[in-house]
Amino acid sequence: MSAPQRHRYAVVIPTTGRESLLALLHALETAAGPPPEEVVVVDDRPRPELPLALPPTGLDRRVLTSGGRGPAAARNAGWRGTEADWVVFLDDDVLPGPWWREQLAQDLDDVAPDVAACQGRIVVPLPAHRRPTDAERGTAGLAGAWWITADMAYRRDVLTATGGFDEDFPRAFREDADLALRVQALGHRLVNGGRTTEHPAPVGSLLTSVRAQRGNADNAVMRRKHGPGWRRLSGEGPGRTRLHLLTTAAAGLAPLALSRRPALRRAGRLGAAVWLASTLDFAVRRVLPGPRTPAELGRMAVSSALIPPAACWHRLRGEVAVRRRGRMPAAVLFDRDDTLIHDVPYNGDPDLVRPVPGVRAALDRLRAKGVPLGVVSNQSGIARGLLTGDQVEAVNAELRRLLGPFGTVQVCAHGEDDGCGCRKPAPGLVRRAAEALAVEPGGCVVVGDTGGDVGAALAAGARAFLVPTRRTRCAEIEHAALSAQVARTVSEAVDRLLRGGVR
Repeated sequence: MSAPQRHRYAVVIPTTGRESLLALLHALETAAGPPPEEVVVVDDRPRPELPLALPPTGLDRRVLTSGGRGPAAARNAGWRGTEADWVVFLDDDVLPGPWWREQLAQDLDDVAPDVAACQGRIVVPLPAHRRPTDAERGTAGLAGAWWITADMAYRRDVLTATGGFDEDFPRAFREDADLALRVQALGHRLVNGGRTTEHPAPVGSLLTSVRAQRGNADNAVMRRKHGPGWRRLSGEGPGRTRLHLLTTAAAGLAPLALSRRPALRRAGRLGAAVWLASTLDFAVRRVLPGPRTPAELGRMAVSSALIPPAACWHRLRGEVAVRRRGRMPAAVLFDRDDTLIHDVPYNGDPDLVRPVPGVRAALDRLRAKGVPLGVVSNQSGIARGLLTGDQVEAVNAELRRLLGPFGTVQVCAHGEDDGCGCRKPAPGLVRRAAEALAVEPGGCVVVGDTGGDVGAALAAGARAFLVPTRRTRCAEIEHAALSAQVARTVSEAVDRLLRGGVR
């Protein structure tokens, strides 16, 4: 009987420097089983004055920084800095079990080819001598949560295909569910493994549950990206948004009880009664499962009154932010040479392919939003006998390897005088790419460096961004300023697309 396959894996740990990180690193080092290829600790402190004080370890370890942009950005920085086949994400406050590395290796050996990710089993130890507090019960819910990154292993090629975590999620909330839904939308499966990881329950303060309502802004992003059924798809319960809205509206009416006008006074009294009843009901539901100590009763009373308006405020804030961003394009189509990669005239050698700096990160940001990507490229060298179709395809294969997958790559092999309908500025390439991506040309945005790219977009009914280079003529820039949008870099064009959507 042959030995089981051992997969190459790396561990990525985003952190803000919490003391729990040291215990995690120790547990990871002492666990039995094959060691990771490397451990990448991502320091997400906004402005660290000193480097992280980490103990020496026998594991291959690196520290990266992500500038305090949140766990989604930190995880992206981590996995993009590794080359292992699998990337295992651990939160900095968990403790892998003593056999974690061996169990992980077995989990990865057992997954089928269509499995994109494997989640560890989360165990939350609760006090045996009393009932758990509200904060402890909240953490205990992680034991049954779907696809959380407290301990989650993803195939690297799947992270590449999706662009990783969406950095529109600024906190440790919903960014893991969003990635899981996008991965499943590509036809992959996610499974539970047998490895065990402990997640200690934190000690909650008076306002812990109130501050947690900031996540309602992220719920607005989930609704925009995945539709109204996102809760069911991600294993979430129905939520209390409508009840919180009713409670908050009733509280807003209550001051009318002081009015001198009878009708307003009745409305105010009704509002006060509804607010009191709903707040009491909410508080009782939270008190009954808990220890019912005086301190816990006080926390539940105060926070139960504050949570509904806080939840409504953050949800409103999220909905406003989503609408300000505008509608995402149906697809973004890129010119190839001098837009995605440096132009080498009539290049048929994959070894000469060099990506334009910053392009990969910009493409991954679009992938993380679920925006389909394509390439539309004139390659008249084929018509002139300077290139073969196989050489062009070899260069495009290297493009995909360096910059990630594209939903379609459309090439015009004709010369300038062939009279085809696909050579830019004709609209054929844009229309073919839109058809291949199953979107309407009018919903697409074309990003390129010449007037031909802009002309092809406009002729197909699409929108365009011109990103000038040294070969872009001044007249092309002037024309694009009137009929399209002009950006200095691909990254800037993508920033503006994601910030303002399609106008």
